[in-house]
Amino acid sequence: MRRWPIGLGLWLLLVAAVEVGGVVAVWRFFVRSRHGQLLDTVALAGNWIGQARIDGVVDTVLDTVSVVSLVAATAVIGFIALIRRRVAVAAGAVLLIAGASVTTQVLKRLIERPQLGVDVERAAAGNSLPSGHTTIAAAVAVALLLVLPARIRGAGAMLGAAAAAIVGVATLSAGWHRPSDVVAALLVVGVWANIASLFILFAQRQHGQVDYGPPNRFSVTVLSLTGLVLLAGAAVALKLTDQVLATPTDELSRNRLLVAYGGGALGIAGTAGLVVATVLATAHRVVPQVVKGP
Repeated sequence: MRRWPIGLGLWLLLVAAVEVGGVVAVWRFFVRSRHGQLLDTVALAGNWIGQARIDGVVDTVLDTVSVVSLVAATAVIGFIALIRRRVAVAAGAVLLIAGASVTTQVLKRLIERPQLGVDVERAAAGNSLPSGHTTIAAAVAVALLLVLPARIRGAGAMLGAAAAAIVGVATLSAGWHRPSDVVAALLVVGVWANIASLFILFAQRQHGQVDYGPPNRFSVTVLSLTGLVLLAGAAVALKLTDQVLATPTDELSRNRLLVAYGGGALGIAGTAGLVVATVLATAHRVVPQVVKGP
């Protein structure tokens, strides 16, 4: 029987706790405070810049994310895991996708967005955090990362992070979601990725001798550094936007709106990179390369 990897389990719990804290922090600042709502609104207000040139692409990206595509993707991911004889991984991947999707929908209904005199035109729409489209895209990308063979997992992770970021930015460009909605969705997926990893570890305790695949150090490093650089850029944009919050949004210059909008996009992409990197960093320890029998 495989010995229980206590250190890895504690690490997964710690990362999940940090991501839960991130969701709470995003909610408290960007939904519950006027300051956060203003920053989000200015970032969303810049979505018209260049929209005419990318409108068709944005619509195509968002149209691919639906309940039907989610079911189809889940089936494909489960099939890949099963043909590789990874039953526990198949169950964990489905748990990840279902758990993240349900959590997002529950949070959408439980969270109330107070009317603080910001973005009055959208006040009637109520709460939009977290983003459902982003949750689906990111959950599928991370679940696919877990079921892929070790030799292509790193490339799959980078493509998955890019896909999740593209969908997230597309919801911002379309005016469907504020940056905080998307960041919260990515963190929700990160939490469920760690829960699914813990489930897989526990389910595989009955396995016999296990051989681990090589760690994806290069891809983890690229995703981590890229994510940190993008988040640093988002922080600079946030600081610059903070300086003009007293000015009505419709009086801000094109450059100011572009900085705010671009900062939101950088924050989304940076979060996607770091969330995927944390999963990839432990995937080779969670998903065995070879299971030789009980």
